[in-house]
Amino acid sequence: MRTLFLSGKAFIQEKYYIVKNHQATIVDIARTLNLSKSTVSRALTGHPNVKAGTREKVLEMAAQMDYQRNQLAISLLTNRTQTVGIIVPEFLSFFFPKVIIGAQNVLAEAGYNVVICHSNESYETEVANTKALLASRVDGLLVSHTKETRNFDHFRVFERKGIPVVFFNRIVEELGGSKVAVDDYGGAFRAVGHLIQTGKRRIAHLAGPDSIQNSRNRLNGYLDALRRYDIPVDPALIISYDLTLDKANIYVNHLLNLPQPPDALFAINDPTAIEALKVIKSRGLRIPQDVAVVGFSDDPVSALIEPGLTTVAQPVDEIGRQAAALLLKQLAADDERPEAETVVLETRLIVRGSTV
Repeated sequence: MRTLFLSGKAFIQEKYYIVKNHQATIVDIARTLNLSKSTVSRALTGHPNVKAGTREKVLEMAAQMDYQRNQLAISLLTNRTQTVGIIVPEFLSFFFPKVIIGAQNVLAEAGYNVVICHSNESYETEVANTKALLASRVDGLLVSHTKETRNFDHFRVFERKGIPVVFFNRIVEELGGSKVAVDDYGGAFRAVGHLIQTGKRRIAHLAGPDSIQNSRNRLNGYLDALRRYDIPVDPALIISYDLTLDKANIYVNHLLNLPQPPDALFAINDPTAIEALKVIKSRGLRIPQDVAVVGFSDDPVSALIEPGLTTVAQPVDEIGRQAAALLLKQLAADDERPEAETVVLETRLIVRGSTV
């Protein structure tokens, strides 16, 4: 290092120039200000024993040097990375991005960073995501599993390591840990009851894969609504499919080609229902007179299309917020894990032109 005969602020600027080409550390700040490392550390963490003037100088120099706390070192000391992983199966609909926003807002307020993984409805990708998050030493995990997932051993690894996992939307009853869901059964029951009350009797259901619990719950709500009104269940009107829109198109056409086609359709979600509306209109049928349609989730598009889609609204942002809150509750307990909780949020039926 060159010997510099500078004074005051100029001396500080020259020393800063010399160290600025590498990641600044507490040692660099201490040397530049001629302070001890412990004084700088206390100033950065807001310790009350540091004079206000000294703290101000330290914070100013830290900003000039673009100083960042060494999270790796902190994590080694505390056994925490202040990082939470979130795994979701798709980004095609508005649902999962909005859930993530709700969760991230709560986690950020608590000082946690978020790593988001997209499994793309692939079991193999989901397993790879969990391995990557384990290697990143996340403190906890929020998960909505893929439609392919039937083996949950990759999540049991987190349980064995004491890392809390909270499932949301697509929950897993066979695993411990807290869960957040909506009243899928009740929402489906009300939706089908609404169709029946408008005079519909041959109500079809495009269901999701039976590997997903909310698909099973919505199917059961559909079935019990038919039974409640003494309407026979026709297996020909129930199709479980893989949630891809090209298949939805095929199956809606199949239903409309039946010798006795349906006069209404309850869809597993809004993207499926919107695809059904397109098919029905393309065949010259009237909505809702010839075929009524109800979706599930209240996608923003459902209020913009013509006719507007009747749907079951669910509090998407609140799902994320509740999932994050349950995870933080687990993390705050340290070694004494609180009992797992299951939160079920209410749904509501929004009636639009696709049914009345």
